Amino acid sequence: MPFDIFVRWRPVPGSAEAEITRTHSPLPGEEAHATGISISLTPPEHLSKTVRPWKSGATLRHVFEATEAVSNRTVFDAVVAPVLPRVWAGETTNFLAYGHSGSGKSHTMIGYDFQNEEQFGLCLGAGREVFQYLSSLSKDGDQLGVGISMYELRGNTAFDLLNRTGQSQDKVPCHIREGADGKTHIRGETDTFADGRVRVRPITQSPCWTFDELRTTVLSGLELRTTGTSTIHDQSSRTHAVLELEIITRALLNAREAVIERQSELVPVAKRATDVYLEENMKAFIQDANGKYVPNPEYSIDQERIDKAEARKAEFEIAVRRAEDGVDAVFSSCRYDCLGGKLVFVDLAGSEYYHDKSMSTPASPVVRAKQTPQEQREGRQINTDLLALKEVIRARALGQARIPYRSSPLTMVLRGHFESSSSSGSNTNEGSSSRNNGNSEGYTAMILTVSPAATQFAATMNTLKYGNLVGVGVQAAAESTGKR
Repeated sequence: MPFDIFVRWRPVPGSAEAEITRTHSPLPGEEAHATGISISLTPPEHLSKTVRPWKSGATLRHVFEATEAVSNRTVFDAVVAPVLPRVWAGETTNFLAYGHSGSGKSHTMIGYDFQNEEQFGLCLGAGREVFQYLSSLSKDGDQLGVGISMYELRGNTAFDLLNRTGQSQDKVPCHIREGADGKTHIRGETDTFADGRVRVRPITQSPCWTFDELRTTVLSGLELRTTGTSTIHDQSSRTHAVLELEIITRALLNAREAVIERQSELVPVAKRATDVYLEENMKAFIQDANGKYVPNPEYSIDQERIDKAEARKAEFEIAVRRAEDGVDAVFSSCRYDCLGGKLVFVDLAGSEYYHDKSMSTPASPVVRAKQTPQEQREGRQINTDLLALKEVIRARALGQARIPYRSSPLTMVLRGHFESSSSSGSNTNEGSSSRNNGNSEGYTAMILTVSPAATQFAATMNTLKYGNLVGVGVQAAAESTGKR
């Protein structure tokens, strides 16, 4: 599984604040991109205890220092741009930002200056490049665009950031479920009709046909992003935010909509078939004097009635399969391989929740912000999510038979993105499909965002240790397979 880890240092918040001593360089005998990093700290004179330095293995692809020469565009060119050919081939690429609150995760992934291209976050930078690529293709045939989904994960629920309830600012909660097909589905609003149809919509995917549309949609979604108190500062993100960009056509959107409609039509028919079966079998048994159910000698099951209901159900199931085949047909008939290509950006919640109790050191004590019971519960869930993510990445890299996706809602959601590039089939979007033939291993990058401030030494070391543990597992897998 191609996997790279990057480190990005943010500038020191205050010019007079002491800094962490840090060095990084390619290790002897290693490939050019295998970089290690070491950090140390000289504690204030009034502290007698020393702070142990820490050094990583050669697990890093690149380290971005906090200089004026390093902009978001610099990071994009090194992290995202090299793997765009995978997207042009219809594959999925994943980018995860991990670090303590205030270390620059959102700045890196989303950005704050939405008019300055040099400061676009990775997601907007990717959107810009995608539209430039699409404009270079022939204008013949169905127009290519970008479908965007934005949602945040809090606890066991996903909240749709592109689907507001009426004119309010309330986010629509979505349910994370594993279907009978073994895939994870994020189910949004459910519409019930008078004729018995039940339409369960997937999380919102907004089609954008220009970059300006995409930028406006991203800004709209960010307005609903949740913030709260953490151990670092009171405006840090306390949810995981996921932003997906997929290359689409109107034909693909229509085909997926047809799947949803055929599924809604199947619901009342399937329910009727189940009801008929239960009715007939309930009539076929009665209770005796002892309360035991025994065959009813005065009633024979009307098998013809059951068969008729099942036959009608089968007709609607065939209609669903035909609609699903229609989605596949859109991919197979499209002249462009990029259709269905995806970029997935995950802005993880603050890493201070991970191994929170061990973060404090004499030189950089953690000041606990007062949290509500709800935020404490959310902190424990974030800790669980981050631990599960590390274990899933390592298990995938090692090729383990059992990968613990079910350990947390975060890993359940990411399962579709991790696997959609390495196996044919769909991702978390209902009715989606991929032209991938299963030969690709996919690609994932993790950007560790850290602060050089001496007061953040423990948090920075914690983030780097997390990335190193993930990288060690990936390296072990690469060595066992003889490739990197």
